[in-house]
Parts: sequence; C-alpha cells; structure tokens
Amino acid sequence: MFKKILIANRGEIACRVITTARRMGIATVAVYSDADARAPFVRMADEAVHIGPAAAAESYLVADKIIEACKQTGAEAVHPGYGFLSERASFVEALEKENIAFIGPPAGAIAAMGDKIESKRLAKDAGVNTVPGSPDAIDTTEEALKWANDIGYPVMMKASAGGGGKGMRLAWNDTDVKEGFEATKREGLNSFGDDRVFIEKFIEDPRHIEIQILGDKHGTILYLNERECSIQRRHQKVVEEAPSPFVTEKMRKAMGEQSVALARAVDYHSAGTVELIVSGADKSGESFYFLEMNTRLQVEHPVTEAITGIDLVEQMIRVAAGEKLEMTQADIGIDGWSIENRVYAEDPYRGFLPSTGRLVEYDPPLEGWTDDGKANGRRGVDGVRIDDGVYEGGEVSMFYDPMIAKLVTWGETRDEAADLQVQALDGFRIEGLGHNVDFLSALMQHPRFRSGELTTGFIAEEYPDGFEGAAASEDLKRGLAAVGGVIAAADADRARRIDQQLSGPLYAPGDWAVRIGERAEGASDYAVQLGEEDIRVDDAPVDLSFDYTPGDRMIAVELDGELLRIQLEPTRTGYRMTTRGATHTLRILPQRLAHLTQHMIEKVPPDLSKMLICPMPGLLVKLHVEEGEQVQPGQPLATVEAMKMENILRAEKEGTIASINAEEGESLAVDAVILELE
Repeated sequence: MFKKILIANRGEIACRVITTARRMGIATVAVYSDADARAPFVRMADEAVHIGPAAAAESYLVADKIIEACKQTGAEAVHPGYGFLSERASFVEALEKENIAFIGPPAGAIAAMGDKIESKRLAKDAGVNTVPGSPDAIDTTEEALKWANDIGYPVMMKASAGGGGKGMRLAWNDTDVKEGFEATKREGLNSFGDDRVFIEKFIEDPRHIEIQILGDKHGTILYLNERECSIQRRHQKVVEEAPSPFVTEKMRKAMGEQSVALARAVDYHSAGTVELIVSGADKSGESFYFLEMNTRLQVEHPVTEAITGIDLVEQMIRVAAGEKLEMTQADIGIDGWSIENRVYAEDPYRGFLPSTGRLVEYDPPLEGWTDDGKANGRRGVDGVRIDDGVYEGGEVSMFYDPMIAKLVTWGETRDEAADLQVQALDGFRIEGLGHNVDFLSALMQHPRFRSGELTTGFIAEEYPDGFEGAAASEDLKRGLAAVGGVIAAADADRARRIDQQLSGPLYAPGDWAVRIGERAEGASDYAVQLGEEDIRVDDAPVDLSFDYTPGDRMIAVELDGELLRIQLEPTRTGYRMTTRGATHTLRILPQRLAHLTQHMIEKVPPDLSKMLICPMPGLLVKLHVEEGEQVQPGQPLATVEAMKMENILRAEKEGTIASINAEEGESLAVDAVILELE
C-alpha cells in the first residue's frame, strides 16, 4: 500500500480523497493555486505545494508541475479527482515514466473512451447499443447541416473531447445548427483543447441513467447498480439518485452487463461510469443507448456509496496499489435510497446565472463529512452527508466550477431521502452571493419529482418561465404570518426596554397586520392576534412553538406538528423569511397603523425593456448588431462568455439599436448595459 499520495485537484473532491486516505493511514499532499492558498483542502493535507496562478491552465492543468510536486514530496501515487487532468491519457503516461502510480484507469482506456467518436465505435463493437450519428468529426457548418438533415432533427452537436455539460448544443432546425456549430467547436477548443465536433440523434423525452463500474488489475469488473441523473440544466446534472425509480432488475442487469463488456474491451480497471440515454417513451427500458464513458470518479459517487456501503475512493486506491477486489457481483446489493443535490453559486431567480464572489456567511446544516470507516458512515449523520470544500470568508472564484457543496441524503425509501433533502436545504445559510438552494428544495417537493416521472427536459418543462420560488400552501403562509407576529412583538418588547428614550412609555402590541408579498397585487393579508393562551390568524388558532431572541437569523419552528427551519432577514417594515424553497417578504405592522399604508405611494420599477443588460459577470465575445440596425424578437444581439460557456443574448422585442455601450473583448459586470434600443 502507498505511504503517501498527491491529490491533483481542489475543492470538495480534494477534501473527499484526503478524508479517506487519512482513515487508511496514508499521508496526503495537496497542490494549490494562488486562488486556493487558504482553502480547506490545503489545511487538511499533510503537505501542500504551490503550483501557480489562479488560472487552471497555469496550475491544475500543468502536468509537469504536478509531477514536480510528487518528486519534491516523495508522493508515490496521484489521485486526479474529477475534471482537470483526470481524463488525460498523456498525464498518465507521464506519471508512468517517472514511476508514479495513477489512481485511476490505464492510459489506453482513457484515450479510447475520452474520444467520443472512438468510444462510440468501441461500444458498438462490444455489443453496446449506440445512438445513430456521424461516424467521424465534422469540419464545417455545411457538412453539419447535411448530417443533421440526414439523421433527422432534433440532433445534438457534441465536442468529441467534451464533458460536464460543456461543448454540447441541441439543434431543432437548420438555424440552430448555423448558430451553434462554430460555438460548439470554440467551447471544445477552449475547455478541452480539441475542436472536433460530431452529431448524433437527440433522443426525445430521454432519461439519463448511468452505471457505476469498478474493476481491478486481475480481471474482475463489477457493476455497482445505476444512478438516475435525468434532472439536468444545460446538460449539467443537478440532482442524482440511486437507485433509479425507472430501472427494473431486468434492465439493471442488461445495462450492467453491457457496461462491463465495454470496460473489458478496453482492459479497464479502477472506478468508472458508463452513461446511457434511455427513451422515456419506451416503458420497457429496452431502448437504452451508450452515451459516453467517464474514466474517473463521478461527482455523484456518494449516492452509490450510500446504497452499497462501498467506499469508491478507497477501492480506487487499493486497485492502483495492485490489490484484488474483495467483493463479487453477488455481493453488490441495494440498501435504501440516496439523493444528491449540487449546491451551486448560481442564481435561479436570474435565469441560473453564475454568481461568483465572497461567501460572507457560510453555515451548512452540519459539518463536512468525516469517514469513520463503517459502511453506514458513508451516509453521514442521521442520513445527511455534506461534501464541501469552501469556507466562510472565502471566494467562489470565476476560475473554477461554482460548486459550493454536495448535499447527500439516505433513507429507507425515496420519499424519506427527499424529505431529508428539504429539511437539510432549509438549514443552509449562505450570504454574499446567489445560490440555488431554494430551487433544489422546490425540486425535492415537486409532485412530478416525487412520482419519479423524470426526463432530461424536467426543468425546462416545469419552469418554462423561470424560477420564482416554490409554491407555498395557504397553511404555510398562515404559519409564517403567525411567526411574523410573534417576532414583531418580541422585537417591540425589546425596543420598549431601552433606557433614555425621548418618547413616552411604549408597549408591545399583540395585534398585527401581516402582508406576505412585496406588492399589493397578489399579496396575502392576515390578522394575527397574540393571546395569553393561543395565537390566532384570521381568528383561527395556529399550533406554533419556537424560541426566538431578537437578532436571530435562523429559527427552528414547530408548525402544526411539522419542523421548519426559517431564515430571517430584517427589512424596514418586517422580515424576509426563507423556508421550503422560497423567500417570502412580510410587512408586519400594528393593526392600529396598518390602514395608513393605503396613503403611501407605491414605487414603480424603471422600464428596462429597451436595454440589453448583461445578466452575469463575463466576457463580451461578440456583438451581432450595429447601431441603427433593425432587430426582430429572438435575434442574437450579443454573446457573453462566463464559466467557459457561451451565452447568446437575444432581442425580446422588435426595435432599432440606438446605442452600443460595450466593445467586443470587454469584461462586463452583472447588470452592465450592453446596448439600448428605441
């Protein structure tokens, strides 16, 4: 067994690998860029080596710097995590030349599976179902149009070396191909150094199912069940669960055996994942096709660990050290249900735009996962596990993936695991940047999610007009109104006890008028009465219990027998309360004063419809129009690159370009005005 390993990665996955290595008695070495000098994974490791500037191309992606750090510290092996160099065959070969072990698959398997065109050929030869598409890379837009029409729309344009949702574009017609083909090539080149693109048929109403495989160097390859990853946004997974509510035992066996056959065809060892696309229209599950093979540890591996009790990182290390797998296929079972949500620094209320910046406050519902070595320990504490790699006061940088944490829950049933997700998500306190916690909670509560009727189009279909918060029941709103009345009374009681006040004696009112909603239109009004023996909302009693001290920002409330965690943010006239996937604005006034608000002038927001506003911090890659040009709804106006993804900003209505306020190549702040129309 190795005595010291180096983790060629950062953030939560570096923390994850260090945690298991520490339990195994293996010393660890971290490598870090300028941006990560104070990151938790650097402090966790036994040693740390600085490898360069913040940009990944000058630090985490430079193989020579990783190898030099191994030589400097005496590390015998490298765990690549995911992303960066984890699927680069040349890196594995360079390590081998220096007699440094790679904790992952052989270079040949990485090369074969990393090329999506070659991997598709190999899959077909191994007897794995494949999606119809172009057999080779496509060079020009004209050639792309020909293939798209031959295959039949819709089609997916994919960068051959792509992954993680980057370098992929869906085309429904010739216009989409003309607009997207060159952008797909650029994304492939910028993100992976390879601009080859191929086209394949897009399976409509698809489910995304993946099979976890694990093999050793002695010929044993197993499949560790499946994961359902159908809930995606822009081809980026948002929710993962194991097992899948769709997959039967017969399907699981067929998918698993084909995945093992593919792995065996490339002499695979270590952990890997075969991704499959399944036609949602075929309820038999027999219409499944090979999508790609990820020759690394997946972000969502904890859900497999939770239902199998197998530590995948430990097994990767043992396999790399030459050990045989101690389990057989018959030993692989399914115990309970596990769900993972990815907490990202992105704002669902603004179209899921990246939201980089400082974590002014970061307080998760429990501390990051620690490995006790027990199978049940993979499930965290009471079925809740958090894998993170950030800290309060640190930054979510524009240079890397904007993940804040992974929340993993386990329950005896799928509903139990989902309920735990909702409770735990309420416990996250994140300030300083936008995040998707409300959206994740809304997903977990959504009736369609609970039914298991999932496709990769779930988010687009259920939130066609964007996300505005989870719908709140009338009972929940009445409960929040009651909480607001109690808090307002407590604050008023404290205020009246302050000495040396110029006004006369004050008192804490017991009757409050609570409005939930920022504007009069669509708001809900409630009359809250605080009696000696009960609390009443609109003259109906509310069963409510909680502790509150003025200044608290998080309270645990028992409402009608249900436990809620509510985050509080004071406003000039009340509070914003966040719980159960939505933020509610409460205006709380004494009943005797509430009627006076009808005399207040309501502020009308400015008209921004004539401006193209940059929705995220990013680089203005291209301006598609000139001053004086007539534009139509849907016409591209500008392309902004953020997080290595190109975002086309389109006209929302007909008009004429009056002025252009930015230049191509300019770095734009969020809400910067790019151009104005008339």
